[in-house]
Parts: sequence; structure tokens; C-alpha cells
Amino acid sequence: MKKKADRENQKTIYDHVVPEGQQEEIRLDVYITSFVENASRTKVQKAIKDGHVLVNDKKEKASYIMQPEDMIHIELPKPPPPEAKPEEMELNIVYEDDDLIIVNKEAGMVVHPAYANWTGTLVNGLMYHVDELAGEDEDENLRPGIVHRLDKDTSGLLVVAKTDHALAELSALFQEKDVERTYWAVIWGTPEEEGTIEGNIGRSKKDRKLMAVQPENYGKPAVTHYKVLEYFDYLSLVEVKLETGRTHQIRVHFNHMGNPVFGDPTYGGTSVRYGPNTGSRKSMFHNLITGLGRQCLHAKTLGFVHPTTKEVVRFDSELPDDFQHVLTMLRENCKSEY
Repeated sequence: MKKKADRENQKTIYDHVVPEGQQEEIRLDVYITSFVENASRTKVQKAIKDGHVLVNDKKEKASYIMQPEDMIHIELPKPPPPEAKPEEMELNIVYEDDDLIIVNKEAGMVVHPAYANWTGTLVNGLMYHVDELAGEDEDENLRPGIVHRLDKDTSGLLVVAKTDHALAELSALFQEKDVERTYWAVIWGTPEEEGTIEGNIGRSKKDRKLMAVQPENYGKPAVTHYKVLEYFDYLSLVEVKLETGRTHQIRVHFNHMGNPVFGDPTYGGTSVRYGPNTGSRKSMFHNLITGLGRQCLHAKTLGFVHPTTKEVVRFDSELPDDFQHVLTMLRENCKSEY
């Protein structure tokens, strides 16, 4: 069975040949339900009735009995995503003017509505916020424009455009890599005091949900600079500066280097990677990782040229409480030999 997405026409296409060994009498609708993802029999019957299913290049009824070597062609239109709606929520807005908003995003919040997260996202909250502002001036038509994103479980600073002009200017700055972005992270291991990690990043061949460092001719170029701020016993606090902005870049690059971000459940950060894994040390790390419940990564600093004033603006944020707690425990219990 072959499946492909026709993004231009918003369709999912399946091509399937009934195997020669198929002897059991089975209806067309029942047969399709057995191999099409998330398909109910009712939905399949409607697709057949609406002409989205062909058997040997012909339309058949749902009751048609499948025969060996029958060729089934299915074209299922994708339903449009639900429209994002404003939701009242508490947002940590650290700066705002007529052009942009700087938000200190908490861990656990998805930035943009998508499959399985159509509500409760930062965009939903910002839509409510700008609608409230527009209510003060009926002539205003404000809509939040996401310039860049943070992973769901990464906390820290985000810039959001309020006008088309600001969105275009800020997007160009990010595209041209003319933005200061500084992250802090706790990582496993004790790398050299300063370094640069380079390696193309693309979808993992083993698991398409994950990203991985790829050979030179695959993926997209990615460059990560880091400086160690503090060494602990087999762990380090690092400052990270991005030259590029690939999906999961910091987490993937440090994992590739053998220094996964502490607490990262996706890229190897939830197990004790260095040092003894016994007794009180094992118990402490278990409690820290469980309590943190995410990667210990925070977007701390954000600087850029303002889209209207053309002045350089720079914002810095405090580390969230869960990150601070990890540092406190490491300082008290993991003294460095460096």
C-alpha cells in the first residue's frame, strides 16, 4: 500500500493492490477501513458514495466484494483545520508597543495551533489580548504574527509582530540571522569551555517524529555556539547562541555531541549519562528530572533592530523556578572538580 500527501490539492492519496492470497469474502468498505488510518466505516462509505474511491479505475458500491489483485485508488480530501479562536489566559508580556509584543513563554505551552493542540496555545491567548486592545480603538485591526517559535517544553522569550510591516521586517531579520538569541541550558557532561557545533539537521530516518544530525548532503545547515558558565559534577550550565534556527536545534546538536540537555525526554536527557547511578545520587537525579518534567532549556535573551524605530532593543529574562531549582540542587550536591 502506498500513501502520499497531495498538499497542493489538500488530499491524501492511497494506492493499494489486494494480495493474491486474499480469499475471504470482504466488502469494499470493510476492507478499506482495515488499512486507512483513523477511518470509520461510516466515513469510508461516504467517501465511496462521493466518488473518492476507484476499484480497477471504476466506481463500485460499498458492498462490492474484494477480489485478489483488485487495484484500489483512494483520494480523501483533507478537512480544513479549525480556525484559531481567542482565549482568555494569563500571559507574561514583558514588553509591548504598537508594533510588537515580547512574551516570556512558560514551559508546557504550545506556540501555534496544530494537530492535537488546537486550543490553549500562545496564539489563542495573543488573539484575545490584541482583540482587547482593538476594542479600545474600533479603527484598529490587530492580529498577532508569529515570527519564530519555541518548543512546547522550552521556556523563554518570543517576539510577536502586531502589524504586517513588523512581521515582514522581523521575519527578514531572522532569515538573515541578524538577531541575538541566547539560551541557557543544563547539559550532561563537561565539554570544553567554549565550542561550536555544526551539523545539518533533518528528520530522523529511524523515527520521522524526531530530528537528527544528517550527512552533509541532507537536512539543513545548522550552527550552534556555546560557552560553559558553570561546571558541576558531570554536568554543565551553558550559554548557547544560535547562528541558525532549525527545529530542536540545541537539543539535537548537544545530544549528537554526547551531552544531551538535562531532563530532555526526547533526546536522551532523562537518564544519568555520566557519573555513578547509585544510591542518593540516583535518587536525587530521579527526583530532579521527574519534578522538572521537561528539558532544562530557557530562551534567556533576545535582541534585534526595532522594525519602526530602527533602534537596537534587547530583552533579558529571569530563569523560571524549575530551572532555578535544578541549579540550586546541583550547586549543593554536585561540586565540580574543575
